[in-house]
Amino acid sequence: MNDYGMSGDDLEQMYQEVILEAAKNPHGKEHFAADLTKEGAGAQSSGDTVVRASHEYCTPGESHQFNPTCGDEATVHVEVSDKEPHTIERVVWDGQGCSISQASLSVMVDLVDGKTVDEAMALEHTFHKLMESRGKGLGDDELEESLGDGIVFQGVSKYPMRIKCALLAWEGLKDSVAKALAAKR
Repeated sequence: MNDYGMSGDDLEQMYQEVILEAAKNPHGKEHFAADLTKEGAGAQSSGDTVVRASHEYCTPGESHQFNPTCGDEATVHVEVSDKEPHTIERVVWDGQGCSISQASLSVMVDLVDGKTVDEAMALEHTFHKLMESRGKGLGDDELEESLGDGIVFQGVSKYPMRIKCALLAWEGLKDSVAKALAAKR
């Protein structure tokens, strides 16, 4: 990764600031999911949710993700175009958790909204590889640049207990896209 002439401490500080800013002002966050922290919130249904697309020529998919280690949770809602190549026409989320999970959700929205499903899944794969790097990065400038602000999570990958926080968004994206595509069949 290009260090822009900065020391490791300066880069780490910059990354922390980007993560905190994305968590404070999250992109794509809407309030649409049931509040599962309230007693009996899930009792009204058998676990099935009715998801509607706001775009006429899209198929929706939704996935609820929960990290039992720290309590982070998010519901990711995508709308995938019916025409090929399938495009993510809308991606929003609802949830709560630490600044890392919230920032990852925000950055993920910015990265995949409007992309084809194949492009979004390539980004998901690249982000997973970054999390597996244990702070070393990807060693490929083009891949690192493809992650945009997502590269700031390289520092998070040094801490195994925090990796799940950063991956929560991407697991939700992958599952909700799979559900939208399955519904098209």
